[in-house]
Amino acid sequence: MTERKRKKRTQTLIFRNRPYVVSSYSLGGKKEGEGPLAGWFDCCLSDDTFGEKTWEKAESKMLKTAMTEVMARAGREREEVGAMLSGDLLNQLMSSSFMARDMHIPFLGMYGACSTMTESLMLGSVLVDGGYSDNVIIGASSHYCTAERQFRMPLEHGNQRPPSAQWTATAAGAMLLSMEDEGEKMEVDENGDVKQLRKVRVESGTIGKVIDAGVKDANQMGSAMAPAAVDTLLNHLQDTERTPDHYDAILTGDLGFIGRDIVTDLLTDAGISAEVLKRVYDDCGAMIYGKRQDVHSGGSGCGCSASVFAGYVFKRMVRGELKRVLLISTGAMLSTISPFQGESIPGIAHAISMEAE
Repeated sequence: MTERKRKKRTQTLIFRNRPYVVSSYSLGGKKEGEGPLAGWFDCCLSDDTFGEKTWEKAESKMLKTAMTEVMARAGREREEVGAMLSGDLLNQLMSSSFMARDMHIPFLGMYGACSTMTESLMLGSVLVDGGYSDNVIIGASSHYCTAERQFRMPLEHGNQRPPSAQWTATAAGAMLLSMEDEGEKMEVDENGDVKQLRKVRVESGTIGKVIDAGVKDANQMGSAMAPAAVDTLLNHLQDTERTPDHYDAILTGDLGFIGRDIVTDLLTDAGISAEVLKRVYDDCGAMIYGKRQDVHSGGSGCGCSASVFAGYVFKRMVRGELKRVLLISTGAMLSTISPFQGESIPGIAHAISMEAE
């Protein structure tokens, strides 16, 4: 009997056909619309209830709006979409599941906590790249009020939040993936000049491992997730034989100010230049709100990275301001029960590499 040849594991999927990100849609709540990225959202709510009677219904409506609009922008009918992948933070993926019941599109519910956007983007790219589906829509959402009620305390209690706590973004983001080239697209800028828009393609995806740093405080999410982000980034660079300066931007999903600083320190300890990190690295949770908005340690939630990716990042890529971007959504895999049982908070991070051409 011949001995099986052992191959070293690789965490990175290289997409041979490189699916196109044909369209995107980014939606933010009232607070997000007052932040520094306000102009990059496609829609900002004036009321976080979105005209609904409950916060949960509002979040589901936000996600449905993003999914519907992303198809309209790509000129796709529902019958042309082979699969819809989305997730959120609520039990049984309530926002996504209730959104899906009205869409009548084959649905895969995704859960990676706040890493859900890149998880969905990666698996959606697998379906398109492998020829299993011509068009796939992916998305994620979160809502400050629904997340507080489920994971912390109802807002009516008026609980104090420590400085290390983060603010769950009321936001949603969606993208449509396809192997069909949409042809040349033009945009008229603010000066009246006509510019050709770039085409954005998904180049690779790195599957993250669950990393537990032993953090037990649910108000220290950035600290809990940062080691997972570092592990995924280092494995991505090793698998692809790249250095961080290959990218114009490397963005983690929702580590906030504390988590971003921890990632910077850990990567510097691993031998990556602090100067390069200062130039290319940032975190969506540190970008989405301004310092005067009293969000303590920054933003978090599925919708944080989803809305920043689908708005700020994608729009800068199609305009040619960013060419190569590595997106690393980060998730804290705790439940509503696990902290009370003395469990630590496992973290995970998935990475997606996109390129404009």
